[in-house]
Amino acid sequence: MEKIVNMVAEKAGISPSQAETAVRTVANFLKDKLPAGLAGQVDNYLKGNDSPNSDPTSGMAGKIGGMFGK
Repeated sequence: MEKIVNMVAEKAGISPSQAETAVRTVANFLKDKLPAGLAGQVDNYLKGNDSPNSDPTSGMAGKIGGMFGK
């Protein structure tokens, strides 16, 4: 989760603490809205359990995109 928190902090111009709050808020929103299988992927991604050899956003983005037919 540290990588995405740092990215949000940098891009939004906010402190890492504020960015962590934002990331957790969005993650919780997604987990509430996604099917259980995908909701678990949000936690896995934030824990760093996404595909080790891929772009950190590609695994989840592909799954979410597939959900919407993209």
